[in-house]
Amino acid sequence: MFARWISPGSGRLTLLLWLLTVSVTLGSASELKVRVRLADGQITDELLEADSERDSITVEFKQGDGTLITFVADFKQDVKIFRALILGELERGQSQYQALCFITRLNHNEIIPSESMARLRQKNPQAIRTAEEKRSTEMLSMNVAVNLTRTWQLSAHIHNMCSVAREAVYTREADVKHWLDRGMDSSMFEPQAVEVPGLQSCGTVKDLWQPCSCSYNLRLEWYPCLLKYCRNRDVSGRGSPYKCGIKSCSKGYQFTYSVPHKQLCLWEEEN
Repeated sequence: MFARWISPGSGRLTLLLWLLTVSVTLGSASELKVRVRLADGQITDELLEADSERDSITVEFKQGDGTLITFVADFKQDVKIFRALILGELERGQSQYQALCFITRLNHNEIIPSESMARLRQKNPQAIRTAEEKRSTEMLSMNVAVNLTRTWQLSAHIHNMCSVAREAVYTREADVKHWLDRGMDSSMFEPQAVEVPGLQSCGTVKDLWQPCSCSYNLRLEWYPCLLKYCRNRDVSGRGSPYKCGIKSCSKGYQFTYSVPHKQLCLWEEEN
């Protein structure tokens, strides 16, 4: 399995990005746009969409280097999906975009429910948001490749999100075990070598065509992670809780996976 490059011949990039966005957000979704400060100090416009009918949330933004990050939380299936469309280095023989997709289990209380997200409004759309809580980076060994032709069992969102990545769709062995216990088809998954003797980090490999272990880092800089509750008190002094806002979080992820050659992981040279 290898990272997918989107070639110039695949159509205009603006059309591609528009089609990708449409494929992710089809359905009866409510939309919220917020201005977010990234870790490098730059400001980006972040799109948050909640689809109550499909019980899902989408977060999408562009990083300072031009990478388009899309995150989907599928509450029906307890699955979360990360997609990165990374600008290529044309002067080094790469195409315009490289696509990566990572799929893991969605745990409880990672993000607010879709029906709560759908009700969110902001008083000042021009305000620049920074997260109230910065959560630690999660290290994920993505040692299983995913066959897209069978992912409808796992989540209806995966094919729309990850079809552009094709052979660069990964998950974890621990998540696969959980899904197999739930009756998923094992032919959907193909184990990959990540932590094997002799497989070097792409950052230390000199030969661009040598296999290596690649790491990709991303951070969701601002998303509603928890609901806040306040308490009303009646004349007797008794209180009843009610939802009175959200808590925002920032969380980083490091995905490690194998690539057939370093040319598919040039960002490690910068690290």
